[in-house]
Amino acid sequence: LARKSQPGTARAQTEPSSRMSKPMFPALARFVAATAGRNMTKAAYVAVTVGVLSMVLLTLNPAYETGHRWVDFLLWASLVYFVFEWVVRLRHMARQGRLALYVSSSAGLVDTVGALAVPAALVLGAEPKTAWLLSVLWVLKVVPGIPGLRQLRRVLVLESGPLLSVLVIFLMVVFLASVAEYFLERDVQPQTFGSVPAALWWAVVTLTTTGYGDVVPVTPLGRMVAALVMISGLGVFGLWTGILATGFAAETRRDNFLKTWESVSKVPFFAALGPAAIADVTHMLRTMELPARTMIIRKGTQGDCMYFIAAGEVEVDLPGKKVQLGEGAFFGEMALLGNNMRGANVSTTKVSRLLVLDLVDFRVLMARHPDLAETIDAEAKRRTLENK
Repeated sequence: LARKSQPGTARAQTEPSSRMSKPMFPALARFVAATAGRNMTKAAYVAVTVGVLSMVLLTLNPAYETGHRWVDFLLWASLVYFVFEWVVRLRHMARQGRLALYVSSSAGLVDTVGALAVPAALVLGAEPKTAWLLSVLWVLKVVPGIPGLRQLRRVLVLESGPLLSVLVIFLMVVFLASVAEYFLERDVQPQTFGSVPAALWWAVVTLTTTGYGDVVPVTPLGRMVAALVMISGLGVFGLWTGILATGFAAETRRDNFLKTWESVSKVPFFAALGPAAIADVTHMLRTMELPARTMIIRKGTQGDCMYFIAAGEVEVDLPGKKVQLGEGAFFGEMALLGNNMRGANVSTTKVSRLLVLDLVDFRVLMARHPDLAETIDAEAKRRTLENK
């Protein structure tokens, strides 16, 4: 009897443990897992929006007096969410052994401030309306989720040298102009130019083109200095704009190059090439992002390019049959191998990313990589035999 009862006892002991290993609330577990990640969740965006709008309503006395209970509830609900999010991330990072790294990072500091700023102000005795103004810091939580801001940070880091040089020029012009105007206008307009700091304010608003007419020099030399300051302001901000525009353009080309490189490396015909050859191909190809059911090639038209499928699927409408081509395949090569008339209609069946190789670049690429030319030629002949 003891031996017979052992299997049942084992099952009775193992079954509860297996049930206990599963989360009691799967939806809550998924929510906690998403919250522990660094990316903003939809709930976080909602909490930021609701919390900041409630803080704004808090400053509108008529609206707050009418619905103060709802406003207070939404503020506290948003705060509870951010505290919960902060605690979950602390626990998650502690399990991974990266707690110190998280706490000292910019993201960790933003999470900490968002969770503790308002409670700390309330504990220190600040007026509730004043303490809740610190909830404006919640908007900082959105910053890591904006790709454009990460690109801006990279541009500022890469172009920091030229930007700082222009900043030095800006400060030099401001200081020299303020001293000159103080010397020229202090006796005529003592209230406005009676000190270098006062003249410094005039130089700043004039150089930034925001203060024309607010304070006007009256002496001839003073107006000449003002004119030079205005022209210098246009030049300085033109330099800043040019540096940032050039930096953004270079960063965009870099991102596009990396995306195209990744797409090229996935195509089997290019996978065997070395890094230098893939870089050469990447410069030749252009990328097309197409939605589903988009016509790419029409039968009977002149062809001057071929296509490689980096992602998605296309359908080739051949006489009597339709052929689907998936990721890694290519089409349209017949137009570049002698017969430039398109022989079939080709359209996308799903969202697709295509790499386009023009005729001139095709000939250059085939000359540089004969083995690739042989592969494409062999595949073209095989397809010609199949379609007969």
